[in-house]
Amino acid sequence: MATHITKVEIAVDIEAARRYVAENWGWFLGLGIALVLAGLAAIAFPLVSTIAAKIFLGWLFLIGGVILIAHGLSVRRWAGFTWSLVVGALYLLAGAYLAFFPLTGLVTLTILLAVLFIAEGVAEIIMGLNVRPHDGWMLLILSGLVAIAAGVMITLGLPNSAEWAIGLLTGINLLFTGWTYVFVALASRRA
Repeated sequence: MATHITKVEIAVDIEAARRYVAENWGWFLGLGIALVLAGLAAIAFPLVSTIAAKIFLGWLFLIGGVILIAHGLSVRRWAGFTWSLVVGALYLLAGAYLAFFPLTGLVTLTILLAVLFIAEGVAEIIMGLNVRPHDGWMLLILSGLVAIAAGVMITLGLPNSAEWAIGLLTGINLLFTGWTYVFVALASRRA
């Protein structure tokens, strides 16, 4: 049975979200400031933040591996039992490598990041060309060109870019996310 959401229900949900943010604007402001400070620290110390991001990713894989293995062991009669254990073990191996050997593999992760940026850039350019008559199509193409430029810049800087690329980009992301929370909090306070 399909449920249809009406425009009125969407408007009610949006208004409820606005009220929630307005009532808790201080928490949003505090979170935004904390993220801005974390972003500035990551930008100031890109190698440290690169290593921290790699260790964090490793722990995510470790947790995922444990969950997959636990799931596999809980459904032993399932046809995918063996594969669940294999994938869980792979997650554990990858997680242990990332978390417990923080200085190894930085170049590989940086290459993957550069490839991701280049692929994302190509996809955004194609998307921009496909939606060409609509507003914002040039921004998609510009975003794609910037992503390709970032990917090429990281690639040309290898192996040295492995020391700063992931940490710097993590810092920039934290900085922009933090400022977004700050602006949302201040706008909600005024409203």
